[in-house]
Amino acid sequence: MTYVLVHGLGVSHRYFERLRARLPGAIAPDLAGSSVDELATSLARAAPERATFVGSSLGCQVAVELAVREPERVERLVLIGPTGYHHPLVTYASRLAVDWIREPPSLVLIATADYYRWGPRRLLSTARSMRRDLFTDKLPLVAASALVVRGADDPMCTQGWAEHVVSLLPRARLAVVPGAAHAAQWSHAADVARLVEEAEHDSHEA
Repeated sequence: MTYVLVHGLGVSHRYFERLRARLPGAIAPDLAGSSVDELATSLARAAPERATFVGSSLGCQVAVELAVREPERVERLVLIGPTGYHHPLVTYASRLAVDWIREPPSLVLIATADYYRWGPRRLLSTARSMRRDLFTDKLPLVAASALVVRGADDPMCTQGWAEHVVSLLPRARLAVVPGAAHAAQWSHAADVARLVEEAEHDSHEA
């Protein structure tokens, strides 16, 4: 099985280095664009004809957009800490600040460097698109089975929000990773890799 790892706002493939090392055949493209729609188009160009898509944060919204657009290409979805709620950008920013305190310093260094590469104009434009995206309207249209993964200490994807996302997906379940914050795929890569592989096994058994 090919896994396509879909990064979030302001970051790159480096956000998935630890998880990719544990998932044979995984690819993590750096996406172009400054809107959910443009990022999904870039993802479609970079991905194989059919794969499991593993999104993180905004990457969940991008993966869902592709799943609705081209359902035949999506074997299953794994959504790690999905965003998509319509709060003001200041709410996202305040939650991100809390999250950075909870993340390993090694990840914060990567994120800081990646944010610099994106630049303020692209970051702001993409953040606005993230907030405007009709994420919850799309979720009932997803044909693929889905696993939603939330870090137990994630301030950006709350337990209530994660449960709401699961409730809107036709075939989904929730897994919570103890001790993880927003970027569970970095701080708890082994746990997330196990969940991804279990999701693949479960779908084959169904």
